[in-house]
Amino acid sequence: MKSLYFRVFLMTLAVVLISSMLGFLCSNLYYHAKLKPFNDAKLVKIADEMKRYIEAQPDRLDAYLNNAAALGYEMLLTDGAGDERFYGSPFRERALGAGVVSSVLAGDTYHGVARFPNKPFITGFFDNTLSNTVGVPVAAGERRYALFLRPDVVLQFGELRSFFAAIALLTVLFSVLLFLVSTRYLVKPIERLTEATKRIALGQYDLRLPDRRRDEIGQLAAHFRRMSGELERVDKSRQQFVADVSHEIQTPLTSIRGFAAALADPSLPQETHAEYISVIAEESDRLSKLSRQLLTLSALEQAADGLDRRAVGLRDRLRQTLQMLEWQWREKDIAVTLGVPADLTVAGDELLLDQVWTNLLANAIKHTPPGGRIQVRGERRGGEVEIVVADSGAGIEAQHLSRLFDRFYRADPSRERASGGAGLGLAIVKRIVLLHGGSIEAASVQGEGSTFTVRLPQM
Repeated sequence: MKSLYFRVFLMTLAVVLISSMLGFLCSNLYYHAKLKPFNDAKLVKIADEMKRYIEAQPDRLDAYLNNAAALGYEMLLTDGAGDERFYGSPFRERALGAGVVSSVLAGDTYHGVARFPNKPFITGFFDNTLSNTVGVPVAAGERRYALFLRPDVVLQFGELRSFFAAIALLTVLFSVLLFLVSTRYLVKPIERLTEATKRIALGQYDLRLPDRRRDEIGQLAAHFRRMSGELERVDKSRQQFVADVSHEIQTPLTSIRGFAAALADPSLPQETHAEYISVIAEESDRLSKLSRQLLTLSALEQAADGLDRRAVGLRDRLRQTLQMLEWQWREKDIAVTLGVPADLTVAGDELLLDQVWTNLLANAIKHTPPGGRIQVRGERRGGEVEIVVADSGAGIEAQHLSRLFDRFYRADPSRERASGGAGLGLAIVKRIVLLHGGSIEAASVQGEGSTFTVRLPQM
């Protein structure tokens, strides 16, 4: 399997090669479109200067053209009747189009450089062919000639071509070497992240990742550290959850086993016998309630897309919940007020929301002393519906507020255990509210009571 390091290096090398080809192609297209006509005109001007000199001094024709060839030009002088004289380096191809020589002898100018065919990967500037020349008519005494001319690129730019070739070669070579180093710089953090995933899979969350980088790799490492911290928290929460469930189950089971063993004693008095049976029944009921709550919580964890949403009138549902709990708050002579508008509605699962109101109101009744009061208020606030359940109980200490909605958490463990509570009620409430896209928060003042505020999206 190819490593990321090798893949990045190959990709970079491919980019260099493709970029070089595209750069050459664009430069060549620019030559054909702009530079070729300019080069043709320049060469015609040089050829005209040579023509004037030769016509002025025809006896120095050969010497003059040999000197011109030594300065960096390739030339052909022909009369069209077999007299052909080449000056300078030989042409790679000597073919000319039919009638070209006759046309120049007749007085026309040949623009072979400007007419050189456009080829994407062939630069006409370096094509050493006779057809890639300019031609002018020349009169040397009584004889007429056609002079064809092009620059000798090797003679004029030989060293320069080698210089630029060396620059290009060394540039590519050093680029490849630097890419090897820079690719390692890019890939190394990813290798560390890969190693970190292996450690996380083994349950090791103490990761050492790059924290000084401010680029995408640094952001990925930062998100990875946060993910690791969250996974560690979830793992600890899961372990704590298992421990709490085991503890909650073990306590009643121990009681049931102990009292069941005591019932096997034939000398046990009848009154004690009945008392032990009552304890076993209570502990069994407590186990049953715990299992139902655990099943409910588990079902809610998977119910994100399974809500039976419909319009729910909050005032009617809250009134019905208060009526269901009426015997509890009347027994403690608690004053209950309901201030919820009749048209206050939300889109939600009616049965699940009833469980929210039942749990919050039952808790308020439980923690409100005889003669106290409970207020239930509702209003629209922005794009949300806000339901507030406030009691006049003893309140909750500040250090407990942040963990009220955690599973198995009890602000008063001894009292909750005595009443059979397992600390799952508010966890279930929060999960239901979150499933509806809402939020819940608790506030309390010692000695003045507690307030639970539920916010749900408005219809």
